[in-house]
Amino acid sequence: MFNDDGSLDPFLKGLLYLVLAAATVKMVWDWLTTTALPWITVDLWGAVTASPWWTTLLILGLLAGGGLVTWALRTLRYLRADHHHFPPTYRTVVPDEDDEDVLTYRMWELSGMSGAEFEHACARLLVRDGFTDVRVVGGAGDLGADVIATGPAGERLVFQCKRYARPVASGAVQQFNGTARPEHGADHAVIIGLNGFTDPAMKFAARHQLTAMDRPALKRWAHGQHLYDAVRTTASL
Repeated sequence: MFNDDGSLDPFLKGLLYLVLAAATVKMVWDWLTTTALPWITVDLWGAVTASPWWTTLLILGLLAGGGLVTWALRTLRYLRADHHHFPPTYRTVVPDEDDEDVLTYRMWELSGMSGAEFEHACARLLVRDGFTDVRVVGGAGDLGADVIATGPAGERLVFQCKRYARPVASGAVQQFNGTARPEHGADHAVIIGLNGFTDPAMKFAARHQLTAMDRPALKRWAHGQHLYDAVRTTASL
């Protein structure tokens, strides 16, 4: 029963703990079934249902509790999606050309971003260039628009930001063409390809007056050129 040092044998000690746990569970179960549950289901419930005021308070409490749980779950999903790092609306800033703190990105930085981070980086560059009403709208049900902005003359720009490891194919450009103007009212539809576009995709974009910002144009834009200057050699806006 006891070891040489006087301690209880581990097997017997475990067995004793098991018996104590079982006794505790039985005591709690007896208390719930003989005292707590009857009090809740008979005495408390009877008192509540006997008065319309108590019934009203109970319903309001349940509704408030449900609303609080819903709010907490939505807040948790919001925080887990990292939206607190990338606000959906950006303050318009027109940088001075001589300002050393003008926002720029290196291509390796853009390549290391997630899809959502890439969209927000493009939005920040638009703010840097003086565009207004810049909004990141990409996500489920976005109908092909990732970023929407307003240009200096009031023109509406709709962007789709493709952070693909390979060149963007013609099919993706065709899908964007089908929604940019009909669904989002774009005056200028811009599709950005981190790693460029296939030749059929570039030809399709040219035929349908889409601006396909390939890797060289994106590099110029990310390194400090205004959007319109960066895409001028690729496709005029």
